[in-house]
Amino acid sequence: MRAYIITKLPWIRKQQQKLQAQVREAPRDMVGGESHYFNGQRYLLEIVERDSPPVVDLGHHTITLYVRPGTDPDKRLAILREWYRAKLKERLPPIIEHYEKLMGVKVAEFGVKQMKTKWGTCNPAAGRIWVNLELAKKPALCLEYIVVHEMVHLLEPSHNKRFKSLMEQYMPNWRGYRDELNSLPVRYEDWGY
Repeated sequence: MRAYIITKLPWIRKQQQKLQAQVREAPRDMVGGESHYFNGQRYLLEIVERDSPPVVDLGHHTITLYVRPGTDPDKRLAILREWYRAKLKERLPPIIEHYEKLMGVKVAEFGVKQMKTKWGTCNPAAGRIWVNLELAKKPALCLEYIVVHEMVHLLEPSHNKRFKSLMEQYMPNWRGYRDELNSLPVRYEDWGY
């Protein structure tokens, strides 16, 4: 195992450098006037304090966060993230159903989770795919690309020639969507090392 890892050190270092060099969003303070993104569009955050359960409302140019008076920034962020999660869970089924018919596969289960280093993941044996919560902020075609990518893994688990051929078959412009997604800023992350 140790010998194998040593042979992969140049690749590991290259991946670490790519992660560190990736454009990142500034940390969010969760205050009014701050920029937030949804579905590839920029919105200004509005905070409205009122004595009722939290609600997120999407306007033409704003995301309004209704919170109880004194709600701290961490709680505001948690509320917004849960809204993002709910929106992704609404957007995923039609994409999955469309590509299930095209590919002749079945996604047994899908989910959304916060991931630091991946846009998605697939467990082919279980028929389960996961997408990164941050995809709620990205353009619709970037989300679709990740779903197709993970679903292709149900047919081909590795990133070999067959995988790329299947990607070409089901989403001919996948490389462009991949490049667009990877050029967009990612969530601020304090790696702590």
